[in-house]
Amino acid sequence: MAFAALFPGQGSQTVGMLADFEDSCPEIQATFTEASDALGYDLWALCQDGPAEQLSLTEITQPLLLTAGVALYRAWTAAGGASVSFMAGHSLGEYTALTAAGSLPLADAVRLVRSRGQFMQEAVPKGVGAMAAVIGLDDATIESVCAEVASETGLVIEAVNYNAPGQLVIAGHAEAIDASLPRLKAAGAKRALPLPVSAPFHCALMKPAAERLQEELNAIAVQAPSIPVIQNVSIAPETD
Repeated sequence: MAFAALFPGQGSQTVGMLADFEDSCPEIQATFTEASDALGYDLWALCQDGPAEQLSLTEITQPLLLTAGVALYRAWTAAGGASVSFMAGHSLGEYTALTAAGSLPLADAVRLVRSRGQFMQEAVPKGVGAMAAVIGLDDATIESVCAEVASETGLVIEAVNYNAPGQLVIAGHAEAIDASLPRLKAAGAKRALPLPVSAPFHCALMKPAAERLQEELNAIAVQAPSIPVIQNVSIAPETD
């Protein structure tokens, strides 16, 4: 049987996460210390004490979740856990996968995703953009509602994350997202709820952030992963 390591994206953070492992897994503390040294602040203390509003700021969320994922993977391997044949991550989680697979040093990775978060937030100030998860409605209907709201408001609203059949995430201007939620529920969505994030990731509003991040990536030496990483874009393993 083959095993894969899967790493989450933003929105999965909680105050106090990993507290149960603090004393039993030295790899957790060692990894957080390494990340904290690179970032210049105590990431573990922030993780444990919050507040939640600060953890939801993307420039904090991204290095936090990356560090948590790498820490858990290191603890898994140190404990003799099953060997992993593939790695993958949802959105930010792909950076975690690449770090766990040895493509990026942890120090470089946490600084990179902090910059990624800063660029994203600067592209769209907090409160201007939003994201929402839509559950139990077909993709075509969601796309149609987004197109209608965009046409009526002149704002950006797009289907951005096709997570699974019946689960899709939309992103764009907060006003447009708010306008879409009752329409999506009226169209038959079981749930249509805002996500606890501070910027509208993956939509057209992020283009300025992508351009700035490219400059950061050009300055980092990326190594071939020791374990194949399944990419979000191609849904195929990358070993180069």
